[in-house]
Amino acid sequence: MIRAILRRGGLRGRTRTLPAPVPAGGLVAEVVGARIALGRRPVLDGAGLAVRAGEVLALVGPNGAGKSTLLGVLAGDLVPDAGEVRIGDRPVGAWTAPELALCRAVLPQAAALSFPFPVADVVRMGRAPWAGTDREDEDEAAVAEAMAAAEVTEFAARPFLALSGGERARVALARVLAQRTGLLLLDEPTAALDLRHQELVLRLCRERAAAGAAVVVVLHDLGLAAAHADRVAIVHGGRVAADGPPSEVLDEELLGRVYRQPVEVFPHPRTGVPLVVPKRTVPGA
Repeated sequence: MIRAILRRGGLRGRTRTLPAPVPAGGLVAEVVGARIALGRRPVLDGAGLAVRAGEVLALVGPNGAGKSTLLGVLAGDLVPDAGEVRIGDRPVGAWTAPELALCRAVLPQAAALSFPFPVADVVRMGRAPWAGTDREDEDEAAVAEAMAAAEVTEFAARPFLALSGGERARVALARVLAQRTGLLLLDEPTAALDLRHQELVLRLCRERAAAGAAVVVVLHDLGLAAAHADRVAIVHGGRVAADGPPSEVLDEELLGRVYRQPVEVFPHPRTGVPLVVPKRTVPGA
């Protein structure tokens, strides 16, 4: 049914610019000096970010820091009041909406659907941008591969609305994976997931980066960011306060100031990956 709707939608025959592959380490997208206000409150205040192929970039920071807004600007879904946003070699506004959907896939915080589509059809929606292109022939393989990767194949025929919150989150991730773009933008993809599936999502992020994609993921769990991200960008007060490898960015003084909570940072005894825990007083000490 979804396939028939997409074909009737008139995408076939349109001329669209297909994104060119970007070599590892190459610039995929960039935000420079972005400023945006919601109402009278500045949410981004000169934020800048570079996204490179083959990397997982984690955006972390306290609530209200501007992480999701920065991701929306990077996706082209929010237009900043000032600053520049580029995807590939063009300003984001120079891409048409169908072309932009070939460049980047976006996973929002909430996966909302009003109709009881089967899970397989929801995932198949991720293939909509490729209708009428040479890569349309990949649709069935892309959907099957994405569902298997997100571990949702077993409920392919179930209505999306009958799923739990965590199951819906994994189906939404499968839709993004099926889109097969070179830039993945994921907003808190682990928020509704149990421990196993949190690790699954971040492993999938690493696999996509290893295959050449650029992955930007908003996370609240600093441990996940440290373990899986190549770079961590700390967003604070509408700006990127620090950007670099986890071992350099996850600093006790900086994190304590940004989160207004003293923390301790020490290396994992086996892997050496930074562990971040709140500094607590010992009862009776």
